Amino acid sequence: MTTLWKLTIDCSSPALLARFWSEALGYEPAPVPAGYGSWQEWLIAYEVPEDEWEDGAYLHDPTGAAPSLTFLRVPEAKTVKNRLHLDVQAGGGQQVPWDQRWPRVAAEVERLTGLGATVLQQHDGPDGPDHVVMADPEGNEFCVV
Repeated sequence: MTTLWKLTIDCSSPALLARFWSEALGYEPAPVPAGYGSWQEWLIAYEVPEDEWEDGAYLHDPTGAAPSLTFLRVPEAKTVKNRLHLDVQAGGGQQVPWDQRWPRVAAEVERLTGLGATVLQQHDGPDGPDHVVMADPEGNEFCVV
């Protein structure tokens, strides 16, 4: 038996990061909890102060295969390298030949750059470029492999 889990990302702009990661991963806004007509209705029922309604954003994998993502506003800025990061597996894995894998990685890097990510570093392997370290719009590192 496994334990269900989700990844929570501290940030300064939950809506901005949720839009980026929704586009990056093909995720969708999380559905409204059962029994409520809207997230606003849920927030009211749980007595969340109105000035905190924009403090979170919630995404889910529409296929149900991958973990959910939560973005929570925090007062402090990011100051150091992430100890945990996502690997966006655009290339298809090491079993895919390099000459097929790298063009997929390069195309995804270009797409994500267009969404607001920045390239931090490219890492090379024995056959040539292997993966790219990027940062999302708030500077959180992730890799495209």
